[in-house]
Amino acid sequence: QVQLVESGGGLVQAGGSLRLSCAASGRTFSRDTMGWFRQAPGKEREFVAATPWIGGTTGYAASVKGRFTISRDRANNAVYLQMNSLQPEDTAVYYCAGQRSLAWAYWGQGTQVTVSS
Repeated sequence: QVQLVESGGGLVQAGGSLRLSCAASGRTFSRDTMGWFRQAPGKEREFVAATPWIGGTTGYAASVKGRFTISRDRANNAVYLQMNSLQPEDTAVYYCAGQRSLAWAYWGQGTQVTVSS
């Protein structure tokens, strides 16, 4: 069992930056694809970015490509999401998740990101 805890959310003005962190504990997640999702009020949860456990290509939603960067630190069991040029439409609860057997199998509790105009 892997436990994920997100941090780094907060309130930022449009055009600003935040860096989200996802710390993992328990069973190792080093071979799992890791991702970030978000859910805005009244909307469904949506994919933001993902990174494979080794090699491969990171993936981004079209709405964040060029502004957000996902990275992982295998030695410290952590995943990060650097968010630049934030806009009010980026306001959401952001979730870290891990994939096994091609399914998003475990999730963190989420961290709130609010972007003011």
